Amino acid sequence: MIAALTQNMQTRAANLLAALEASLKTIMAFWLILAMGACSLRVSLGAVGAGSNDLGTALPYILVIVMPLVSMGLALKWFADGENMAQPDMRLALVGKWRDVDASEAKAHSLYGASGIMVSLLVGMLLNVPVRVAEFLVAIPAITSAVPSWLSVLHFMMTLDVVLLTSLYTIAFVAALRRVPLFPRLLVAVWCIDLAMQLSVAQLVAAQGLPSSVAAPLQTLLDANVKKVLISVGLWAPYLLLSRRVNVTYRHRVEA
Repeated sequence: MIAALTQNMQTRAANLLAALEASLKTIMAFWLILAMGACSLRVSLGAVGAGSNDLGTALPYILVIVMPLVSMGLALKWFADGENMAQPDMRLALVGKWRDVDASEAKAHSLYGASGIMVSLLVGMLLNVPVRVAEFLVAIPAITSAVPSWLSVLHFMMTLDVVLLTSLYTIAFVAALRRVPLFPRLLVAVWCIDLAMQLSVAQLVAAQGLPSSVAAPLQTLLDANVKKVLISVGLWAPYLLLSRRVNVTYRHRVEA
C-alpha cells in the first residue's frame, strides 16, 4: 500500500512538472494580465504626495510587472541546454558519501530529473513571485515626486527588493527546471541576497527617521520576510544536500 501511494505521488509530481514545462508561455501571459490589473488598481487608488501622477509614479509598477517576465525569458535562453552545462570544479556539498558518475549514467538513473519532492520546491519558488508582489502592493502606496525623503527612500528600497528578488527567484526556478548543475548554489545565493536585502531596507529606511506609525508595520513586514526565508532554508537546505534525486540530477553523483 505504501509503495502504491508513493508511486501515485511520484506520478502526480511528474505530471505536474510536465504541465509546468509545457505551460511556461501561458504562465507568463497570465502573469502579465494579472500584474497589470493589480498594479493599475494600486495606482488608481491614488498616489501619496503633492502633484499629479507622472512617469516616476508608474515606473516602479512597470518594473514590477516586466522584470519577472524578462528574467524568465533570459533564463530560458541562458539555460536552454542546462543539463549539459559543466559541473563545478569544486564541490561545496560535502555531506554524505557519494560517487561521481558521468552525464550519461546520471541521466539513465531512475531518480534523475526535477520531479518528486523537487516539484514542491519549484512551485514554491514560482509562487514566491505573486506573493511578494501582492505584499508590496498592499504595504506600499504609489507616490508622486513631491513626498518626504523618508517615504521616497522607503518606496525605492521596497521596489528594489520586490523587483530584484522576484527576478532572482524566477531565474532559480528556471535553473531547477532545466537541471542546471549550479542550481543548488544559485538558490543558496538567492536566500543570502534575500536576507541581506531585508537588513539593508531596515537600516537605510530607519536612518531616514520614520514616523512611528510607519516604522512598526514596516518592521513587522521585514521580520516576516526574514522568517519566511529562514523557514525555507530550514526546510530545503537539508534536502538540497542529502537528496539522492538532487545529487544525481544536479551534481551527477550517486550513493557510494
